[in-house]
Amino acid sequence: MKCAVIMGSKSDLPIAKKCVEVLESLGVGYTVRVMSAHRTPNEVREFALSAKDQGFGVIIAIAGMAAHLAGVLAAYTRLPVIGVPAGGGTLGGVDALLSTAQMPPGVPVACVGVNAGGNAAYLAARILALSDEGLAARLECEALSMAEKVRVQDLEVRNELP
Repeated sequence: MKCAVIMGSKSDLPIAKKCVEVLESLGVGYTVRVMSAHRTPNEVREFALSAKDQGFGVIIAIAGMAAHLAGVLAAYTRLPVIGVPAGGGTLGGVDALLSTAQMPPGVPVACVGVNAGGNAAYLAARILALSDEGLAARLECEALSMAEKVRVQDLEVRNELP
């Protein structure tokens, strides 16, 4: 299965690139699209309704300000949807965070931190790894590598500040 990365506008591209970096490093297939919950709602609906048949197992939705994209996608699919609130605008992403996190009962959207495209990709990979042992193994290797980097930093700090 693969991951869909949907941006509300091209201005969200830096966040999408963070998603893609992680997905590529883990060998997860993906598609990146731009669709707006407000400006192209029919395209969003059609995509969400057909996503499972297109081989997607999870959707990452990146949007700022009112940030309705994740919620609209979740309304039309039973696939897991991960919202990434985009920072910027007058409120610096707080509006997007609240719009993404405060979903009504029965229409869940997982929400990562503001601009946290990398974490959204890791969460997507963990979801897909439930049915993909190879991906689960790659995630385990990544976790071990991250832990080793922390151990090296710990040693460096202890040597610098005994």
